[in-house]
Amino acid sequence: MKNLKWVLLTIAITSIAAFSFYKYNEKKKAEAMTCCTSKIPSRFAAQNKGTDSTTTNIATNREGMVWIEGGTFEMGADNEQGRRDELPKHQVKLDGFFMDITEVTNEQFAAFVKATGYITTAEKDVNWDEIKATLPPDTPKPKPEMLKAASLVFVPTQSAVNLQDYSQWWQWTHGADWKHPKGPNSNVKGNDKFPVVHISWDDANAYCQWAGKRLPTEAEWEFAARGNLKNNVYAWGNENVEQGKNKCNYWQGSFPYKNDTKDGFYGASPVKSFAANGYGLYDMGGNVWEWCADLYHHDYYEQMANVKVIENPKGPKSSYDPDEPTVPKRTMRGGSFLCNESYCSGYRVAARMKSSPDSGMEHLGFRCVADK
Repeated sequence: MKNLKWVLLTIAITSIAAFSFYKYNEKKKAEAMTCCTSKIPSRFAAQNKGTDSTTTNIATNREGMVWIEGGTFEMGADNEQGRRDELPKHQVKLDGFFMDITEVTNEQFAAFVKATGYITTAEKDVNWDEIKATLPPDTPKPKPEMLKAASLVFVPTQSAVNLQDYSQWWQWTHGADWKHPKGPNSNVKGNDKFPVVHISWDDANAYCQWAGKRLPTEAEWEFAARGNLKNNVYAWGNENVEQGKNKCNYWQGSFPYKNDTKDGFYGASPVKSFAANGYGLYDMGGNVWEWCADLYHHDYYEQMANVKVIENPKGPKSSYDPDEPTVPKRTMRGGSFLCNESYCSGYRVAARMKSSPDSGMEHLGFRCVADK
């Protein structure tokens, strides 16, 4: 197959996050580009100017958190669904840490905004001078309306579509943010216990600093998700997500046009809607993706393969994503309400996703950890 030219993803062409430009070869499309594809473009390919959340903070209030005793585990994929960047499995040793038992909710985030006056990334217009340095030299400046504040919103299709073209269900929507998850005509009234979404990595870090906490490392997140089980595929064990009782919030049916909602939810669900894992943590699979502290590098696990035991890893020192080589990325974990067993199963404990730290989406939130 022939190489494709640099693609301009503007609203006029694809109705998806604009200004994420990248050259790629179609031979690299072995993985279906789905709702939780690793190839969803960054919001604007902006450089990360956020605070590094690996800085140790001591939580002044541990209410709503659980202590997770440290230990050693095998990090990485446990079944044939594992992707290249989830392999090889490697030994990791961690100190203990506190973790929020739920994803940060609208109610909790609202308290932060009220106390600080914080404005999220999705609520801000885009500064072209800041982002053009990360784009190809010949990238034209978009029209002014393209630079208005916006975020990615999921819009189902009318029928089956080519899952390689994610622009058919992701729309770059002006006025979409944490207070308006579906766009300007929506709100979060009555949804205090739902996970806050449209949160960038920078936003999550700002909340963590206010709360005296930090984002989890990928290793901490996966260790916690495993719930004291050994080499388990899911947070609840190894039983397939479609067997037995409902285990998490995920897409049941034919993505992206038919959701059977057998789990009772079409979109995100209130936290604690499903059983906790062995550590008492809720929604460690499904509901919304969760930011982690680590930079993303596509072959980081391969770099760790020859290390006998890695102690308290903080991720790679630099970021590299072959899909967008010029854009620094951060990692996400946990899957979302858009994941499905037939194409991504992002709710596996080892599943990974990544995007630029300024990215926000309708299925993207976070939870915090803290040191003893």
